[in-house]
Amino acid sequence: MHSYRTHTCGQLRAGDTGKTARLSGWIHRKRDHGHLLFVDLRDHYGLTQVVVDTSNPVFKQLEHLRLESVVTVTGEVVARSAETVNAKLPTGAVELRAREFSLQSESKELPLPVSVEADYPEDIRLRYRYLDLRRDKLHRNIMLRAAVIASIRRRMIEQGFTEFQTPILTASSPEGARDYLVPSRIHPGKFYALPQAPQMFKQLLMMAGFDRYFQIAPCFRDEDPRADRLPGEFYQLDLEMSFVEQEDIFQTMEPILTGVFEKFADGKPVTKVWPRIPYDEAIAKYGSDKPDLRNPIEMQDVTEHFRDSGFKVFAGMIAKDPAVRVWAIPAPTGGSRAFCDRMNSWAQGEGQPGLGYIFWREDEGAAGAGPIAKNIGAERAEAIQKQLGLKTGDAAFFVAGKPANFYKFAGAARDRVGSELKLVKEGEFALAWIVDFPFYEWNEEDKKIDFSHNPFSMPKGGREALEAAEKSGRDALLGLKANQYDIVCNGYEIASGSVRNHVPETMVKAFEITGLTQKDVEDRFGGLYRAFQYGAPPHGGMAAGIERMVMLLTGSKAVRDVALFPMNQQAQDLLMNAPSEATPKQLRELSIRVVLDQKKGA
Repeated sequence: MHSYRTHTCGQLRAGDTGKTARLSGWIHRKRDHGHLLFVDLRDHYGLTQVVVDTSNPVFKQLEHLRLESVVTVTGEVVARSAETVNAKLPTGAVELRAREFSLQSESKELPLPVSVEADYPEDIRLRYRYLDLRRDKLHRNIMLRAAVIASIRRRMIEQGFTEFQTPILTASSPEGARDYLVPSRIHPGKFYALPQAPQMFKQLLMMAGFDRYFQIAPCFRDEDPRADRLPGEFYQLDLEMSFVEQEDIFQTMEPILTGVFEKFADGKPVTKVWPRIPYDEAIAKYGSDKPDLRNPIEMQDVTEHFRDSGFKVFAGMIAKDPAVRVWAIPAPTGGSRAFCDRMNSWAQGEGQPGLGYIFWREDEGAAGAGPIAKNIGAERAEAIQKQLGLKTGDAAFFVAGKPANFYKFAGAARDRVGSELKLVKEGEFALAWIVDFPFYEWNEEDKKIDFSHNPFSMPKGGREALEAAEKSGRDALLGLKANQYDIVCNGYEIASGSVRNHVPETMVKAFEITGLTQKDVEDRFGGLYRAFQYGAPPHGGMAAGIERMVMLLTGSKAVRDVALFPMNQQAQDLLMNAPSEATPKQLRELSIRVVLDQKKGA
């Protein structure tokens, strides 16, 4: 018989009754019934109940051990009586009647419980992450993550992609965040950078003729953490394809990711055919470029109903500036003063002066109720109700100004209304493409044109469109669209990509408009720029965040709950005590001296 186990703790069934079995695992729970001791023994595969009576020497040995001690138990598999069968456990029809016992490792007093899923302070959970990972929910999250990655890898290979590993030590690249720098000992005063993404390498693979690449790629970005983004490092499904247009990428990746979601959605509905929503439409309807489409609310422009109206606040703004718009946020079933007042208070808590509203109830009819309804009159209120498709018992909220200044707040209000009124269709995965992103944006701080997203994207219309927009001026440049797209699911961006700018002259022109010269381009992106000189295939790709997909599939609230050993919100690894100070010897070898910034309290 094997020294540690003949079966796992999730393996024994009714058909094993009468066999001698040996199990090893952690003591999950103990229940002392006086003459009998019940021990739930747990390993990676499951849990089996072990029973010991007082006449057995094993009783006293097990009785005094703390939970999470590791033991080996040998005994007879016996059937449970009908009234004690545990239908919730795969092993619940049997138990192991212990005859022999050996202690493999005794546990100290636990800093956090393993057998219950109670909330515990994050710093304790991260410091003792190996204990936290024993807990059932987190353990299952990590196993689902592994299964998702395996499913993605299989599907990508089936579609003709080849997996390559790109370098980790590389040069700095403009991905929109700070780099993690690695000092070079051999080249004093010079630094490598950890890749924010394998962007240039995967494009170079297309230059090298490999056609379809993918990788489950580690990415490193020195940016502030938040619930849907790990500090420091994360993983993404990274891919690139040659001789493709945007539609080819959509037709390839949509069924792959739909299949992954369907496989792990636990029966929840998944969007079969993804809508394609232009960026401008997403902003206007949902106030976000990553809308939660489970929420049926769509905002509408109602500016004309307020022009020259009796509601002087909005009418005055419209008269003064033609760029001012008024957007309405419909609120089906929200037609009560109590709800409207709650929303108004919420808006004030968000730093807004308030949130105007009209609500329709029986006694007012189509004229509506509330200060706005009284000021604009019954005819305009009825016209708004008709445009929005609302009825008695509904409400509408209004925001006014230049959309660029208020759309994020309007989107947050839409989310709030949908959540408060329970309009959001929980328990499904609503996927969509967001397309036609702006190629450029205005950098107010530096008073200049900047790239809005990925600087390596191909502008719609190519170099001709760039040059025409440049001649027409700033507004034309800001109106230029890119062959750029995101995938969104339930209010999260889970992937981003583009058709690349593979023509060197077009690449230089795109950067020149942001203020860089051809020499700057050659200096910063020389590897890619030079590769374009020797025959570059049209190509495009995308990257999908592994943690965000798994977070959605597991119903977790934060990506930390789907990562093995994450950092805390201050980008510290409490388990391994990183970052930590370097020794004087290490610094000397790297030709580095640390000069602390006193302003930061160092």
